[in-house]
Amino acid sequence: MKKLLFATVASAAIASSASAADLAARSYTKSPPALNAVYDWSGFYVGANGGWGSSRKCLDLNQNGSLLINPIIAEGCHDATGGAAGGQIGYRWQSAAWVFGLEAQGDWADLKGSNQSLAFGAVRNNSKVDAFGLFTGQIGYAWSNALLYVKGGAAVTSDKYRGISTIAFGGLGPFSPFAAGALIDTGSETRWGSTVGVGIEYGFAPNWSAAIEYDHLFMGNHNVAMAASGATAPAGALSRIDNIRQDVDLITVRVNYRFGGPLVAKF
Repeated sequence: MKKLLFATVASAAIASSASAADLAARSYTKSPPALNAVYDWSGFYVGANGGWGSSRKCLDLNQNGSLLINPIIAEGCHDATGGAAGGQIGYRWQSAAWVFGLEAQGDWADLKGSNQSLAFGAVRNNSKVDAFGLFTGQIGYAWSNALLYVKGGAAVTSDKYRGISTIAFGGLGPFSPFAAGALIDTGSETRWGSTVGVGIEYGFAPNWSAAIEYDHLFMGNHNVAMAASGATAPAGALSRIDNIRQDVDLITVRVNYRFGGPLVAKF
């Protein structure tokens, strides 16, 4: 009996060992590599902007009616300041951390200023920039969803000018009397120049980004013909020609929406 019990236990032990040997070795699966989400600035975008600007203007008189002025007479300088608001559209493409782009921007503006004419003590020269446009290329460096960029290209401004009397006039010959503040002459121009700027932009949500940008516009010197209002010369006649120098400084806050996926997965 004892021999039979011993044989049974031995057989069971051998069978158990054989079964364990037949089992497949436990497999271990390696975890997949982690994915790092990297912000991608590539794609078309549209946006809105608003801010403040200052236009520095200096006027030199080189013709009064039909009389040429030589040497020219300085009429003085002033800063035309105010707000601006508009929009932009562009395209960017990214290579590693470098970002390249093209952009067109158009803004309505209300940059106003004036100064007393040094050539005509009874006239105050007023100016207004009522619109501007920028057409620029960009290059920037990105730290994921933060982008520092510089830009440069062409600029255009829409400018208007007015001469305002600072004294009352009792009338003489064919001219009617007028009060202080009367319009003496007017002029306007569309002026082309160049621009450079710098900005920093931050992607705060998928496809959305916000930026603050500074731009300087080099608008050069232009001769502007002023037409008489009829107060001191026949209406529409040439009143004077001023050579006007202009530069513009702009600070704007911008919000952009970019079309396409904002993230690229990298191992």
